[in-house]
Amino acid sequence: MPRARNPQKPYSRAHRGTVGSRQALIELPAAGCDLPVPDMPEGRTWSAPEKARWSELWKSPQATQWDETARGTVACLLIYETAIFTGAASAWQAQEARYASESLGLTPRSLTALGWRIVE
Repeated sequence: MPRARNPQKPYSRAHRGTVGSRQALIELPAAGCDLPVPDMPEGRTWSAPEKARWSELWKSPQATQWDETARGTVACLLIYETAIFTGAASAWQAQEARYASESLGLTPRSLTALGWRIVE
């Protein structure tokens, strides 16, 4: 039988939670985020499709978990997506688009990894 956890010790496993346990899933509203859409970053001219995609992303269910610090990642994703869709993307841009999508929780795999679930 394993030894009991001692919360009095500073490096006790009592502070780590149960090894291998699952945290409760965070339920995201399927209706999306109703917070105001932040302004797009300055420094370039954004096209109409990029502005529409910006708004779409910030109204997604995942956006309920983002704060203002996600603006840069969302902007980079837009730039990468534009390059991909216009055929101008290099392999590294496609890879960075995937990383940005995953960090924002936009893929099924990243939803699971982040412990998020979209519910009605």
